[in-house]
Parts: sequence; C-alpha cells; structure tokens
Amino acid sequence: MEAPILPFSSIPNLFSFFIFFLIIYLIAYFIIFPSWKPKLRPEASSCVISFFHGTPAVFLAVTSLLADPDRNFHSTNTPFQNTVLDYSIAYFLMDLTHYLIFYPSDVLFIGHHLATLFVFVTCRYMVYHGAYAILVLLILAEVTSFVQNTWTLASARKSDVEFAAKSPIHLAVLVETAESI
Repeated sequence: MEAPILPFSSIPNLFSFFIFFLIIYLIAYFIIFPSWKPKLRPEASSCVISFFHGTPAVFLAVTSLLADPDRNFHSTNTPFQNTVLDYSIAYFLMDLTHYLIFYPSDVLFIGHHLATLFVFVTCRYMVYHGAYAILVLLILAEVTSFVQNTWTLASARKSDVEFAAKSPIHLAVLVETAESI
C-alpha cells in the first residue's frame, strides 16, 4: 500500500473524534458530576472519557488487527488501523488538554500523553507503518483501563459515600446516580 497522496485526509475523522471526547467530557463535568467537589470533577470527567476510549479502543484495535490479512510488524497501516489511531490520538489530545488546564504541574502524565501522541502521530501521519505493533501495545495498555477508572472514581468518592468506601471496585457513577434519584 502506498502512502496516501493527501496524508491529512483523515483530519475530519480526527476532529470529529476530538469533538466526541470533548462533548463527553463536558457532559460528565456539567451533567453527571455537578454535585461532586470542584476538585474531583475534572478527574472524574477524565475517567469518563477514558471509559469511552479504553474498552472501545481494545475492541477496535483487536478487530482491525484481525481484519488485516498482512498483519506483521512491518506492514503498512490499513485504513481501519488508521481510524483506530485517529480515535486514540483524539482521546489523548482531549485528555492532554484536560491535564494542561487542570493539572499543569503533573509532568508525568503530560509527558506520557506527549510521548504517546508523538508515536501515534508519527505512525499515522508520517511513516504510514507500525500500526500493528502500536495497536498491540494499545490493547495491552487499555485492557485494564475500565478497572482502573472504576477504582479511581470510587476512591474519589470514598470520603463522601459509604458504599464507595466499602467497595472501591464499584462504579462511583452508579453511586452518584443512585443518590440523585
């Protein structure tokens, strides 16, 4: 597969995915978590967009790898793999924006997001190869994100909600929803 003549032809997809994550973040911040302490709302909103990235990214990446008949570490990216990369790039851009606004001194996470974006953007928009290896790593990295985000949300609410304190693996979102009913 040759490099596309218009390498940025998927920018509309990337922009659409970014808007998708931005809308989810804003819904989480202003609608799902309005009663949470102001210090916790950004972190909780970040967890929600991570829910919308992590598990879907695992399924999308696995599907894109299995659909590639020429799957190996040196194969050219397929259009489906490029879409998965765009989806993940948009998530990391949105979460990076979150960190730059709310936690600008958290250099570890900011550095992590910048390094990840460098690798994903290089693979997707510059060399057009490497998606196989990157998506395998994405699967390994994101397969536990649901549990991590659940734990983070429950931990954030453990001082406010007895249920979250007793059982940190339960979704704090469910606790919030139950309290508001």
